[in-house]
Amino acid sequence: MNSITEAYLDAVAAGRIPEDELVKALGGAGLNQTYYENGHLPRPLFLSRAEREGLDADLRVLHAALTSLPDRLFDGDAAAFAAAVGAQGPQIDAARAAKGQVTRLARADLYADAEGFKLLELNVTGAVGGLENARLNEAYLESPAFAQFAADHDLGHVDTLMALAETLGDETGTAGRQPLVGIVDWPDSYPHLEVQLRRNAELLGERGVEAVVGHVGMLEYRDGGVWMHGRRLDVVYRLFLVESLLRPGGAELLAPVLAAAARGEVAMFTPIASELYGSKTALALLSDERHRDRFSAAELDVIDRVLPWTRRLRAGPVTVDGERADLLDYALRDRERLVVKATMLHGGHGFVAGWLVGPDEWERELRRAEGGPFVLQRRVVPEPELMPDPHTATWGVFLTGRGYAGTFVRAVPGRDAGVVAYTGGALAGCVFHER
Repeated sequence: MNSITEAYLDAVAAGRIPEDELVKALGGAGLNQTYYENGHLPRPLFLSRAEREGLDADLRVLHAALTSLPDRLFDGDAAAFAAAVGAQGPQIDAARAAKGQVTRLARADLYADAEGFKLLELNVTGAVGGLENARLNEAYLESPAFAQFAADHDLGHVDTLMALAETLGDETGTAGRQPLVGIVDWPDSYPHLEVQLRRNAELLGERGVEAVVGHVGMLEYRDGGVWMHGRRLDVVYRLFLVESLLRPGGAELLAPVLAAAARGEVAMFTPIASELYGSKTALALLSDERHRDRFSAAELDVIDRVLPWTRRLRAGPVTVDGERADLLDYALRDRERLVVKATMLHGGHGFVAGWLVGPDEWERELRRAEGGPFVLQRRVVPEPELMPDPHTATWGVFLTGRGYAGTFVRAVPGRDAGVVAYTGGALAGCVFHER
């Protein structure tokens, strides 16, 4: 716990920040859909200046290291990299067509343990939740008592949507003008997300980016362009995922928009192959001791500090804490310190925490996952965030080419719930940082 958090909890306990005033302020945030439907955390989280600067520097290094893997390990062959991280068929074709294009927009999901922040995954895409987190920061500042606390401690926050808008302009060549952006989702999820997406379109409009919303089935292709709702789009802001290419009919539905982007008829934000760098197998490649000679001493320092030990879940020898062992033998005997994760799923799907299951079930899960699209990762034990009762918090730290771009928090009551997900009742929150 940093000194700002201690000061905040003391102020609340002493009545200097009335909790009913905060509740009233949060009620005005207008965020009650999708990522916020479970409710808000009782307080914001805080980063000291040193913590924020450390996250900024470390995440820049990790993003650069991950996105350089095709060059460092596969002689620049993007398709070979895609296959190595578990991509199949049309996904590999998309990676080949992308010719190394990758976005600098990312959200790192981290736990904070006793030693510092540890990376759980790095989502290299704009198709993530929490981009509108600054609305919570603004709501807190509507409380006079909290606004005074923020002033006293020189606290600020980043407008993540503004950082996103700037990155979109930089990466699509539309900076300095007002492009028409189509926020394009997948047909199955669009009905659930539509209200939130319309609100985000409004928020982007306030930041100089006109946006309309729909799903990929609403796109039309004519006159050398891509159209939606009768208007020609400059940019497709992609919310459909690379995994959509493997759904029944998915490759056929996406082929026209991917082809239009390849011909330059519309810009795509973010490139669909970017997500492959967020595969947990990509983290395993970064963590693997066999590749240490490909990275500098400074890069290895960040990898060793921030990335938990991660390996593809397949039989064979690995190095664990400096010693050689068979991966499955090690996994069976060190169950309570390990977790199985699916390489390219999200929302807690394909997740098995060894400390939450018995030895027999753990062995069954290992045998089932062995050789498939799964990784084995060393458990991170997060320090609880006091609300004042303990919560387990996942810090979703946004990164752009300009560095740290705000943080979206998800948290659940308890000291370690295994996975923090909306399906498990996670509450949403935001972060203030020391300037």
